[in-house]
Amino acid sequence: MSRVALVTGGSRGIGAAISTALKDAGYTVVATYAGNDEAAAAFSAETGIKTYKWDVGNYDECAAGIAKVEAEVGPVEVLINNAGITRDAPFHKMTPQQWNDVIGTNLSGVFNMTHPVWPGMRARKFGRIITISSINGQKGQFAQANYAAAKAGDIGFTKALAQEGARAGITVNVVAPGYINTEMMSTIPEKVMNEVILPQIPIGRLGEASEIARTVAFLASDDAGFITGATISANGGQYMC
Repeated sequence: MSRVALVTGGSRGIGAAISTALKDAGYTVVATYAGNDEAAAAFSAETGIKTYKWDVGNYDECAAGIAKVEAEVGPVEVLINNAGITRDAPFHKMTPQQWNDVIGTNLSGVFNMTHPVWPGMRARKFGRIITISSINGQKGQFAQANYAAAKAGDIGFTKALAQEGARAGITVNVVAPGYINTEMMSTIPEKVMNEVILPQIPIGRLGEASEIARTVAFLASDDAGFITGATISANGGQYMC
């Protein structure tokens, strides 16, 4: 029986690429989404991957959703914390709501999803936790104090949890993408892309969602069993640490 992999925010963008890559690698994949029923239904119809709807920022919804997945599909052995949102504003204009929304989804959401699957992984002596952070959690970004704080927090969470999970056969890692060619990036004017963004990237292009997905698939595999507490920076050389 194939391992069950759960991908949050797994029906669109980078998450959809991760879900598809894991399915192609032989996992039984389920994906969560927060709001777009039509897009999730289309994704499931196209890929055959089951989707479940809940808010990762709500612990009770996560616990109930994971329990349902495990009852219907099987125990979650691979968790990909990919769901994330932005609420950008310069700090002097940022509202408490914008701060709390982003921290709630991008940082607390990682706790909310990981905590319910952790006991089962410990009992089975196997698990893979992979969280999608961001280059902006490593270097900071103007008007993203909330997002950068959450994504940096994901890295700290991962380093701490990796130490707890190691002897139980659980690896905990981060992938920190740079600028990736997704629907969000397609809205940037060509002039800004060519004169502002691409010159910052030594490789000279945007990354592809499939490149992030292949990195995740490797970290989820048995071949990556000696890698834990790591942050894989996939950013074309834009930020090196």
